[in-house]
Amino acid sequence: MNENKTAVTLEPLNISFSVCKVADYSGIEIDQPFVFTGRTDEEKSLVCPTDQVPDITLARDDHWKAFRICGELDFSLIGILAKISKILAENSIGIFAISTYNTDYILTKEKNFEKALKVLADAGYEMRHPIFY
Repeated sequence: MNENKTAVTLEPLNISFSVCKVADYSGIEIDQPFVFTGRTDEEKSLVCPTDQVPDITLARDDHWKAFRICGELDFSLIGILAKISKILAENSIGIFAISTYNTDYILTKEKNFEKALKVLADAGYEMRHPIFY
């Protein structure tokens, strides 16, 4: 285990996710757990469980898994997501990150998910048991 053990705990989510570009937000069950939307002047994005991808999807990328950083992260905390993404990048694991008011969610492709959890555990991150939905 890494000597610089972190107090950060990660919680894997046992859900397959899709990252989508949508025409609009109709047909999206926004009140379901783990439905994330993002809108800019150029696009409307959606990240949701794969079994909830709506018909209005213009483009999609399936086969993502996620874990969240446990607890509510104070806005004054610096570098938590940067440290995690650096460890994963050093192990050739790409991420898709989502931040909410309380915490961050990190998605990796399913083929890299177990490796991601292992390298983070080896770096001193604590792991909770996976959450099933």
